[in-house]
Amino acid sequence: MVSIREVAKHAGVAISTVSKVLNGYPNISEETKAKVQQAIKELNYIPNSIAAALSSKQFGRVALILDPKRQTQAIDQIFMQYLLGALDTAQELHLEVVTTFTSTIADMSVEELTGYFMAQSVAGVIIYGLSKEDPTLYKLVQGQQFSCVVVDAPIVNERTTSISIDHEQAQYDVAKKTILDDNCKRVLYIAGRKDGYVTEQRLAGMKRLVQDLDLTMMVRQGDFSELAARNIALKYAKNKDVIVCASDLMAIGAMNALIDMDIFRPVCGFDGITLMGYVGKQMNTIRQDFYGISCRAVKEVHQLMRGGQGQKVTMPHSIVKMHYKDIII
Repeated sequence: MVSIREVAKHAGVAISTVSKVLNGYPNISEETKAKVQQAIKELNYIPNSIAAALSSKQFGRVALILDPKRQTQAIDQIFMQYLLGALDTAQELHLEVVTTFTSTIADMSVEELTGYFMAQSVAGVIIYGLSKEDPTLYKLVQGQQFSCVVVDAPIVNERTTSISIDHEQAQYDVAKKTILDDNCKRVLYIAGRKDGYVTEQRLAGMKRLVQDLDLTMMVRQGDFSELAARNIALKYAKNKDVIVCASDLMAIGAMNALIDMDIFRPVCGFDGITLMGYVGKQMNTIRQDFYGISCRAVKEVHQLMRGGQGQKVTMPHSIVKMHYKDIII
């Protein structure tokens, strides 16, 4: 097994310098960090804490990286379902979990983040909702130093598994049902964040549907915000036949705008959050099993940590219409 002394010698630095880089100490030059990281990669060095964990029944710790801000007002249900699913499954598999928020690691370089996780004996990482504008996390995944599972991001390599529903098909399915039920032709589509992989995939589903059904479509960015979707609906809904939203929260905002304008337009959402049942108007939506997705993510990272290969995992989805009586039972 390669020692920290060998890494220091290979990089041409002191042992203490290697330790500081591994633990994310500040005031280390980028040139020195690069030398140490290159030596670690070339020698396939594994810190003692991780090596010990990998040889135990726990196979090291698993870090959960979550960004609750991106769930906006839907944080309670989506965030907690992800967290509970991960914690319950980790307990079953005798894995120790470390919860990390993106705000905690926002200013770290990939080298600092690697050292941060190594210092905590992390061998596997689950990233929920990786953004296109998260270069540090993207580099961490591509570097393949950790076993990784990405939720809702289409990245797969030897040590990385991607897990999600088929967002393109799901958006196609729920929009098609809503549009055909009311014989609509002019579509207002309220999309999510520009930096989201799911936004791109769901929009692709809508573009395919527009072509298949010979529809016209106006696309506006709602950023998964109830207020933004409300304002978009207030401005454009009168001249459209249907409002398709890339999240339930935006569907709630759009529906409330229609109620205030005293006009009817069919509206559909995406995610299946409980709040949909309290709107007063029944809307079609896509139900995702966030708890089940997170359970599967932990099982996948466990397999990767034991030498498994990265793969694409597609979880099931269903079209539902939320009823108040269903959510109060």
